[in-house]
Amino acid sequence: MAHLSDVLHDTFNSTWRPNITETAAQAFIQEEKPAAYVDMRGLQFWVAEVAGEVVGFVDWEDDFVHALHVHSAHARRGIGRRLMDHAEKQIAAAGFATARLETDTFNHPSQAFYATLGYREIDRYPDEDWDSGLTTVLLVKSLS
Repeated sequence: MAHLSDVLHDTFNSTWRPNITETAAQAFIQEEKPAAYVDMRGLQFWVAEVAGEVVGFVDWEDDFVHALHVHSAHARRGIGRRLMDHAEKQIAAAGFATARLETDTFNHPSQAFYATLGYREIDRYPDEDWDSGLTTVLLVKSLS
C-alpha cells in the first residue's frame, strides 16, 4: 500500500501543492492524508503497474470517479486513459448511464484530458477540501 501513497504524494507535489495555501499543504502532510485515503479506499482501487511498479490508480464508487492518479514520471503514456476506460466500463456494467468526476479550475491539464474522453462541465462550486479558495468543476460523461 506504500506505493499507492507514493503516487498520491507525487501528484500532490506536482499538481496540488503549487495551488493551495502553505497552511493547507502542511495540514495535508501532517495528517498523512495519502495513507488515510489508501487505508480507507485502497482495496477498491484499480491499479496500473509498469515493470512491477505501481504507477497509477483509479478509484470509483457507483457512477462517481473519486480519483485518478498517475505518477508524474509515467504521465502522458496512456495509463490514465486506460484506467479511465476500465472504470467507465465497470460503471456502465453496473447500470449507470453516466460517469461523474470532479477536478479544479486551476487544473487545466486535467480538464483537457477529461474533455478528450468526452466529459463536459455541468457545475462549479467552492472546493472546501483544501481551504484555499479553489473552485471545483463537476464533469459528466454519457456512457451510452
